[in-house]
Amino acid sequence: MRGLYIHIPFCHQICHYCDFNKVFFKNQPVDEYIESIGKELSIMVAEGHSFIDVETVFFGGGTPTSLSEKQLDRLLEIVHQYVDVKSLREFSTEANPDELTDGKLSVLKNGQVNRLSIGVQSFDEQLLKRIGRTHGANDPLKVIQSARSIGFENISIDLIYALPDQTIQQWEDTIDIALELDLPHYSGYSLIVEPKTVFYNLMNKGKLPLPGEDAETEMFSMLMQRMEQAGKSQYEISNFAVPGHQSIHNLIYWDNDEYAGVGAGAHGFLKGQRYANIGPLKKYMEKTDIGSRPIMESHEVTPVEAMEEEMFLGLRKMEGVSFDAFHSKFGVHMVEIYDDALKELSGKGLIELSEDRIKLTRKGIFRGNEVFQQFLK
Repeated sequence: MRGLYIHIPFCHQICHYCDFNKVFFKNQPVDEYIESIGKELSIMVAEGHSFIDVETVFFGGGTPTSLSEKQLDRLLEIVHQYVDVKSLREFSTEANPDELTDGKLSVLKNGQVNRLSIGVQSFDEQLLKRIGRTHGANDPLKVIQSARSIGFENISIDLIYALPDQTIQQWEDTIDIALELDLPHYSGYSLIVEPKTVFYNLMNKGKLPLPGEDAETEMFSMLMQRMEQAGKSQYEISNFAVPGHQSIHNLIYWDNDEYAGVGAGAHGFLKGQRYANIGPLKKYMEKTDIGSRPIMESHEVTPVEAMEEEMFLGLRKMEGVSFDAFHSKFGVHMVEIYDDALKELSGKGLIELSEDRIKLTRKGIFRGNEVFQQFLK
């Protein structure tokens, strides 16, 4: 186990594009839920799992910063019970700009959180309203200034492009402002319209005017070019960082290594098993109250599935997948398993084969899903 993910499902506002497990904060058993996190960790320790030596802890959501200062402090206290926080390589939390008060920043800093991942999405006031965000265009600038003054240096922001009615110029303006902040890490994602979201319902009614595929491609090209010019290296399809500031926790996922997922609706990968926790809060808490793991479903990953995951997760990284690492992990050579796929993709110019690894070409980056599909039986 390299990492620990803890899911905080509460939000004061549900964004129009979000399909993660989340609930409105109001009238929810938030304090009780935080205690359930501690109960789940305790149950896992009793089952033989240890969190002492994890490299990373990540609070995701939902919105972890929807919690009050007192609730955040209690959550951190629980984590400190089970994790040697001082030895962590990275301790991250997701955050909303309009909820990250100076008081919460201080609580996080005192709890030894050392990385902030702030959901900005856009610096365009109208687009923010359109996608259901509650913060204004200037809020992230103020929050980042406050975070830096309190001592946070490892700060990342998320941006989304190909939003409804978004123009190329609006996207360029957002990139301009983002780069002026000179942060060590940026994530940029194209909008994906997921089922059971506001945007999905609007799309089905013909009321979601999305930019076309050409505009989306141009926005992605612009993002890559501008980040490279600014010295933020693309280390994964959607992620850019100055050297030494890549997201260690997310690299655990892309390295296809094991991690624990704790909390309602959290997913984990432990001892060869991928599992998903129960999503509804009440049912999740009922399980932890009786000393039982709140698992909804689990699946033992077969050797074939493990190799497939190694390829389509690893190829998201710009460094690609090492032949030696693949052989060390699975006891077979990649070429023995995927010779036809490698030849086809190489022939199309979508992957580059060197002596020691396979990785996406620039053309392949734009057609990643086509590449990944070749490794699925």
